[in-house]
Amino acid sequence: MAETITYTVAGMTCEHCKKAVTTEIEGLGGVNRVDVDLESKLVTVTGEGLDDQALRAAIEEAGYEAS
Repeated sequence: MAETITYTVAGMTCEHCKKAVTTEIEGLGGVNRVDVDLESKLVTVTGEGLDDQALRAAIEEAGYEAS
């Protein structure tokens, strides 16, 4: 069953930021969709069997902090 997790990710300001975060998260297993809203600083991940720690680590790998 699909689940959705949303993170607030401060510091994202441009398309490069959006692509970096999206690319890192899409590399994880179970991820079906990643939506990044630069205006609200929200990253919404939809998939199955999502791992919160892995998602946070992917966001950090892209250079940002998830809260």
